[in-house]
Amino acid sequence: MTNALTTMPTTRLGGFYPVLATRDVAASRDFYTRHLGFEVTFEADWYVSLRRPDAPHYELALLDHAHPTVPEGHRVALRGGLLLNFEVDDVDSEHQRLVVEAGLPEVLPLRTEEFGQRHFIVAALDGVLIDVITVVPPSEEYAARYTDA
Repeated sequence: MTNALTTMPTTRLGGFYPVLATRDVAASRDFYTRHLGFEVTFEADWYVSLRRPDAPHYELALLDHAHPTVPEGHRVALRGGLLLNFEVDDVDSEHQRLVVEAGLPEVLPLRTEEFGQRHFIVAALDGVLIDVITVVPPSEEYAARYTDA
């Protein structure tokens, strides 16, 4: 019996990125460019492609939830339940910039976790959460759980 999950694709993966279904493409574009450093690489009134100039392999797209390219029955905007992780070199300075200076709504205060993260979470549009993380050494208990893969 062949397990489809372990069969490798025969074609090379050329890209992989999240597409967020949003009620307001322009407001979402403004949020991700202003606060998270993305730049627009394509823009229409119903779709925007974004990329980080310092890491061009990291992309994000925004799509009007009601656009006809979305199959009927699936044309809904996000309502939460999505958490985007952004790993950075200095989470403390990002906390200062995003929460203290920019006033983004903080839903989890800055803290250090035993599993190897110092992080905080802010709320974005459409119920999306942004988890800003600096990796730190985990406790001994959690260190043993990491694999080399």
